[in-house]
Amino acid sequence: MKNQYGFSWKSAVLVAFLSGQVVAVEQATDLLSESQFSQCIERISDKAKSEGIDEKVVENALGQANYLEKVIGYDRNQPESVQSFPNYFKKRVTSWRIDKGRQMYSKHRKFLAELTTNYGVPAHYLIAFWGLETNYGSYKGKMSTIDSLATLACDQRRSRFFTEELITAMKLMDRENLQKDALVGSWAGAMGHTQFMPSAYMNYAIDGDGDGKVNLWDSEQDALASAANFLQNLGWERGFRWGREVKLPADFDYGLTGRNQKHTLSYWKELGVTKVNGKAFSDSDIKASVLIPAGHSGPSFIVYDNFKAIMRWNNSESYAIAVGHLADRILGYGSLVQPLPNLDNYKRADMVALQEALNALGIDVGKADGIFGSATRKGVQAFQSANNMVADGFPSVEVFEAVSKANK
Repeated sequence: MKNQYGFSWKSAVLVAFLSGQVVAVEQATDLLSESQFSQCIERISDKAKSEGIDEKVVENALGQANYLEKVIGYDRNQPESVQSFPNYFKKRVTSWRIDKGRQMYSKHRKFLAELTTNYGVPAHYLIAFWGLETNYGSYKGKMSTIDSLATLACDQRRSRFFTEELITAMKLMDRENLQKDALVGSWAGAMGHTQFMPSAYMNYAIDGDGDGKVNLWDSEQDALASAANFLQNLGWERGFRWGREVKLPADFDYGLTGRNQKHTLSYWKELGVTKVNGKAFSDSDIKASVLIPAGHSGPSFIVYDNFKAIMRWNNSESYAIAVGHLADRILGYGSLVQPLPNLDNYKRADMVALQEALNALGIDVGKADGIFGSATRKGVQAFQSANNMVADGFPSVEVFEAVSKANK
């Protein structure tokens, strides 16, 4: 069977690819029996009680716990095809999110100003996170948090992590006097306006509206204050922005791109990197990295340490760029100057075939695992350099086609 690039491929395991991040998945064939689930819940109940959680809370949470097969399905069967950066970005930084974000900014302006003073996180970033996580609270998820976590805790793949999250969720029920039915969210256990996992809720959620409770479902002020506190603890640097779109010189060395390449603004200025309007950066020892998430034909960005803080919230470059740009748009800045190119979504099988073809050409990218990591990026860049292509290391359609042709 041939894919769109002319490679032959066959795949039983699907892997989602996005911004250098890959999640391996498999068919959910290892479901638990009713007795196995009951035994697991009994063990977790004993553990919860041993950690001091009230027996009534444990009974309320786990007495009628349900095993959700669809949660195992969601955990195993992530989409075979994951959006390219342009497709991801267009679906997240929308006119609706910008307009609604400005409304929410205006609604909470005074409160947000207090949060910025206390935590150092500017208001427009808090609104942007809120918008991307739950569309400003319009969709916070509908699945039982306890049942979802119990299902994942009893599954061997990540049992330890989700057992701890489940125990923490019960501690929250105890602390905040919450009933099981009140805890709803995503299939993986994220909850409320800002989609906090129980551990983040326990450690960073705070009372923003002053009612003596911390409720991330019903209180917008609690959610915004908690987001500010969380970001401060994730390392947000007061007085600095996330980054910005930039313009690269025609002779730019794309081997300098990537978050692992950090240089001072003075260094980037000397190389000819400018603000997108063509104005030069000031000489500064502030360190930054240059990213080209859609290759040389798409927009380029320079990012600072606060970009890292955004990625600690969600470890995806695409997400972090979307948060930063949405925040800028909410504040009144313009749209991207460099248009987003039309790029197809990626499939693991395509990447495996590309890696195999590069190895066959004598360009060593290591094991063909479908993961677009640093070795594959360097391999693509080496192929581009040898074939008079722009050596940005980006696996564009043209790269797939050229590698396929070179192997015939």
